[in-house]
Amino acid sequence: MDLSNTDKIEIIIEKRGITKTELANRLGISKQNLYKKLHSRKLPESELRRIAEELNCTYESSFTLNDTGEKI
Repeated sequence: MDLSNTDKIEIIIEKRGITKTELANRLGISKQNLYKKLHSRKLPESELRRIAEELNCTYESSFTLNDTGEKI
């Protein structure tokens, strides 16, 4: 089962022992704005990278060619 980025963020938040409110504060946005972004499940890569930075993680996005395994 593939997890959405939102599901992954929620898992990491739990592992880090912080709340969504604390993450929102770290990002400099309101709790409501963070909830809206996570609920929409349409986070741009730039925001995913910023969230990863605040959660002390690395966000990686790539395409992998199925026939060769090459990552782009």
